[in-house]
Amino acid sequence: MQQSSVDTSSRAVQFESFGGPELLRLREVPAPQAGPGRIRVRVTAAGLNPMDWFMTSDAATAARFGLRLPSGFGTDYAGVVDQVGAGVTGFATGDRVFGGALSRAVADHVVIDATGTIAVGGDAHHTPDGVDDRTAATLTIAGCTAAAALAVVAPGPGDTLLVGGAGGGVGVFVVQLARRAGARVIGTGSATSAEALRALGAEPVAYGAGLADRVRALAPGGVTAAIDLHGTDTAQVARELGVPDRRITTIAAVVDGITPANGANAAAGAIEEIARLVAEGQLRVPLAATFPVERIRDAVELQAGRHVHGKVVIDL
Repeated sequence: MQQSSVDTSSRAVQFESFGGPELLRLREVPAPQAGPGRIRVRVTAAGLNPMDWFMTSDAATAARFGLRLPSGFGTDYAGVVDQVGAGVTGFATGDRVFGGALSRAVADHVVIDATGTIAVGGDAHHTPDGVDDRTAATLTIAGCTAAAALAVVAPGPGDTLLVGGAGGGVGVFVVQLARRAGARVIGTGSATSAEALRALGAEPVAYGAGLADRVRALAPGGVTAAIDLHGTDTAQVARELGVPDRRITTIAAVVDGITPANGANAAAGAIEEIARLVAEGQLRVPLAATFPVERIRDAVELQAGRHVHGKVVIDL
């Protein structure tokens, strides 16, 4: 085993009972070790996603994701490989990496299966030069979810895409990737998100009652596709506007007749392509806020409010 660190203790954010952010604790734990087929990453940054607090909000929901107490927290991470287990190829100590480790990423160290998936063993990708660790820590969940959603509706030149919740973490990627594909994008959000949406390339429209009329006024020629990143309201409005079900998708709810998108189904290589675009300056990821790990509760409360414009990142 290649090894550049012999740390025996580590810090990890944990739940001892499922619930809200007030139950999160930063604990001293034994440092995990990289066994055969695995690498250990010294985490430098962890990005937050709505799924993090949703999964750990109550015991029944946690059980659906295979989580047991004491549970870790957070899934997106970035850092540096500091141990490489026997039989691992493609990674070496000192490599910068990013990826996902389901509900255990907010920790000093995380052990990743070199050939695993986010949900089973975790996954790792090489961080391109030009992408800092904070940004890399925002890419995996939101990027894969955006790629999967766009694959369902396949926007391109001539399309007008309606995006519900466009200012959130996934919306940042959806809007920019759809624009790169040649589509016009109309994004729903609050009044305070309008400038942020314009900066991403979307035309902002206020969500809520009367949305269909406001969209008609913006796009008298019609909407041809829709992605609902928040619930079902945008999907239902899209139907009202005549968008066929096959060109509508959701990520946070299920609607009969509409194909939901799941980041786990993103095409092979999708996240590497997103990282490449970020490295080349063709895709940007706004960071709404960064917090030291000691302020994990404040960070989760901000992120769970669903009103941040961009991503929230924890520094370790």
